[in-house]
Amino acid sequence: MNIAIVGTGYVGLVSGTCFAEIGVNVVCVDTNQQKIESLQKGIIPIYENGLEEMVTRNVKAGRLSFTTSLESCLNDVEVVFSAVGTPPDEDGSADLSYVLDVARTIGRNMQQYVLVVTKSTVPVGTAKKVRAAIQEELDKRGVNLEFDVASNPEFLKEGTAIKDFMSPDRVVVGTESDRAEKLMSTLYKPFLLNNFRVIFMDIPSAEMTKYAANSMLATRISFMNDIANLCELVGADVNMVRSGIGSDTRIGRKFLYAGIGYGGSCFPKDVKALIKTAEQNGYAMRVLHAVEEVNEAQKSILFDKLASHFDNDLQGKTIAMWGLAFKPDTDDMREAPALILIDLLLKAGCKIRAYDPAAMDECRRRIGDAVYYASDMYDAALDADALLLVTEWKEFRLPSWAVLKKTMERPLVLDGRNIYEKRDMEDQGFAYYCIGK
Repeated sequence: MNIAIVGTGYVGLVSGTCFAEIGVNVVCVDTNQQKIESLQKGIIPIYENGLEEMVTRNVKAGRLSFTTSLESCLNDVEVVFSAVGTPPDEDGSADLSYVLDVARTIGRNMQQYVLVVTKSTVPVGTAKKVRAAIQEELDKRGVNLEFDVASNPEFLKEGTAIKDFMSPDRVVVGTESDRAEKLMSTLYKPFLLNNFRVIFMDIPSAEMTKYAANSMLATRISFMNDIANLCELVGADVNMVRSGIGSDTRIGRKFLYAGIGYGGSCFPKDVKALIKTAEQNGYAMRVLHAVEEVNEAQKSILFDKLASHFDNDLQGKTIAMWGLAFKPDTDDMREAPALILIDLLLKAGCKIRAYDPAAMDECRRRIGDAVYYASDMYDAALDADALLLVTEWKEFRLPSWAVLKKTMERPLVLDGRNIYEKRDMEDQGFAYYCIGK
């Protein structure tokens, strides 16, 4: 099967490469000439474990290629996936301009039947707009060609995206014709060997499923952070509470870790978009408004603890930050709690020494040289008055506390991800703060 994927961001590049891995001939399209030239040279624009090797392997095998022209490959493919960005507008709604640009390009250039599949996260009703945009261009040309639209939202987690794609919990597909359903069944048939489910449904339900899923996960995170903050006030241990409620099979343990809030490219944007969709339909998503409120407050909780420790006098203090990305195994800093912390610390007059295994260049691109970029985690902690654990990378789990105690100005650790034990830290001679204890 021959397919095209428009957009070589996180979703498009991972999806295209994984489809190529199972034998599909894939053309990845992007209007960014520099990005395409880099990909053609084997330079990967995002950090994702295993992706570079997979791209190289499939390019060499002739199953994966890159171009800036959808027109040049459109009539050689049966399916076009639209995986372009849907950034939030100022009012929180999803910007569909890139999605509709792809649709219009297809309508202006298609010469035969094509199935147009929206892979981007889009509000309910987007498929109708895509169909209308394509049809409008066909009408301008005065041609009558059949086409279908479908929705196939992605559920990839950054850091484990390849595994998620190759062995997913489920694949959700929204279609409105037997022909489209048959094409999507054929495309995903190789994955059936892993005994996972393809769930077919109507298109509006598929579009809603993506937003509902991410909003539910965001809700679990904010709920647990709310519980953690109350635990501190009443003398409870949020980790014990998590263990107690997580053992209930109706609840489960996933996404119940207390911390400093969620970030990334999906949860913040999708929660806002679902709230806006509800507003546009005369309904208020009261739970999600609270989810957002809790999350925004949680991003500053480490700063509040730090300021309290120093009696609100942080002027001239040197602060080490371990972790910049919004989660481990990625360089993504979109909506990252680290950005809020950096801003608060700088405004308070602190000097920041930061280290992240993958996100240093991305941080420099965003804020320039406002912080010192350390060569490793020990360099970051040199002469520091406090160490803030922001992202729970594996290499931060078992540091040499003896070395840190010698090199830090003060033995003070603020653990934003609860990866250390209070008793162990105190035995090592450190003052220790975490979340929910």
